[in-house]
Amino acid sequence: MAVADDRVLPYAVNALDVRGRVVHLGPALDQILTRHNYPSHVSKLLGEAITLTTLLGTSLKFEGRFLLQTKTDGPVSMLVVDFTTPDRIRAYAAFDAAEIETAISSGRSGPADLLGRGHLALTVDQGTDASRYQGIVSLDGQSLEDVAHTYFDQSEQIPTRVRLAVAEMLTREPGQPPRHTWRAGGLLVQFLPQSEDRQRHRDLAPGDAPEGTPPLPGDDDDAWAEARSLVDTVEDLELTDPDVSPERLLFRLFHERGVRVFPLRPVRAQCSCSRHAVAAMLANFSAEDRAGMVENGQVVVTCEFCSSVYEFTPQQAGVS
Repeated sequence: MAVADDRVLPYAVNALDVRGRVVHLGPALDQILTRHNYPSHVSKLLGEAITLTTLLGTSLKFEGRFLLQTKTDGPVSMLVVDFTTPDRIRAYAAFDAAEIETAISSGRSGPADLLGRGHLALTVDQGTDASRYQGIVSLDGQSLEDVAHTYFDQSEQIPTRVRLAVAEMLTREPGQPPRHTWRAGGLLVQFLPQSEDRQRHRDLAPGDAPEGTPPLPGDDDDAWAEARSLVDTVEDLELTDPDVSPERLLFRLFHERGVRVFPLRPVRAQCSCSRHAVAAMLANFSAEDRAGMVENGQVVVTCEFCSSVYEFTPQQAGVS
């Protein structure tokens, strides 16, 4: 395992007033996707969602959860990614296998094609109803990168660029047969101006700004335009290559401006399900519903996130 695998590296480029994070996912991503054994195109799309959620979830400064969920009319009808602070992630996808095959055979297997039309919800949950926040963005034939940009423009009003890449690689351990493994990388950069002039202009709505006041920082700001253009040069291979560390990538991009990095943050694949939690879930159903779950003398529950299987006798499931 490369040193920077399953790690998030926060950074800042003060000369451009930008901050962000770089993520490299290796064994954690591979564990999630291999357990599900989805078709390759579905795994790649879910890998992008996991990478995006990791970039956003690791920004939380409190104990809680960050959830990404899509609901669409495409072949992949749902993606769910659950990040629990400080470092746990799990995910699953719902899809129509026949529609996936049709999309692939017709050359419509890109992320936007598989997602289709619908919406994406990003939820921040601190554990109480009062502290729950949700932002919803329409999905209209867009990639996850595109919809992330729309989310930050509309909901957060923070100029943001995101790059996501997922790769299926062939690896071989000494003495073992070759196997396919999954890797992913992501880069997020946000324009967060600190100078007094930029802050003053940012605080003024366009209609309130005095005549002659420069527009709000964003696409027309030289610093942000430079940062955005640099990020747009990043190729997928640079994000997924195990030999290109996050530090090396950031140096390639911002060495002329000076980039400062902060301590790496680990990420791990871990589900929160347990036999006790499943039993508690079953107890919430009516006796009639629990009786209807009995098949071949057992109640069998499979966790959608990690594919763990929990078996209960009718008595254990509360069926009289």
